[in-house]
Amino acid sequence: RDVTARLNEACATAEGFFPVASVAARGAVEDWLDAGPALAAEERLRETLAASRQTDAETGGAAQGPHRGDLAVRHLGKDLAAGDCSTGEQKALVVAIVLANAELQARELGTPPLLLLDEATAHLDGRRRSELFERLLALGVQDWLTGTDAELFAPLGAGAQYFQVEDATGALPPHRDAPRPR
Repeated sequence: RDVTARLNEACATAEGFFPVASVAARGAVEDWLDAGPALAAEERLRETLAASRQTDAETGGAAQGPHRGDLAVRHLGKDLAAGDCSTGEQKALVVAIVLANAELQARELGTPPLLLLDEATAHLDGRRRSELFERLLALGVQDWLTGTDAELFAPLGAGAQYFQVEDATGALPPHRDAPRPR
C-alpha cells in the first residue's frame, strides 16, 4: 500500500504526453487491510493459510495470500479502468508507470534501475516515443529496448547502441545503420 501510494505520487507529478495513471493493490489481503488493523489482517491470513494447508499441499500452491492480489490501474485523465482503454492507451499507461517507478527508484535509492522494455514503442505515437527516449536518457538508466521495426528507434541516433538478431542464431552483430560504439 505504501509502494502504490508513492508510485501514485510519482505518476501524478510526471509531466509530458503520457497519461496519468493510478495504481491500487486489490485482493483479499488488501480488503482485510482496508477493513481493519494490519494485525487483524495478519491473523486472518495466518488462519486462512492454516485452514487451507492440506488442500494447498495437494494442489501444489497456496490458494490464498498476497500473491493472489492484483494491481488495478486507471487512466485518470479519462477516469477509465486500464482494461477499458484502447491498446495504445494501455501501452502508454504501462510505460507511464514504468517511467514513474524508475524515477521513484532513482530518487529513493540514489541510482537508476536497469530497464528491459520489450516492444515498448510498438503502440506509441511519435510524440510519446520521443518522450520515452528523452526521459530514459535524462534518467541515465541502462535500458534495453527491443523491437522489430528499427525505424521506430531512429530518433535515438548515436545516443544508443544497436544490435540485430539474424536467423535466430543468437548472434548479435551491430545493426547495419547504427553508429559504432566508441
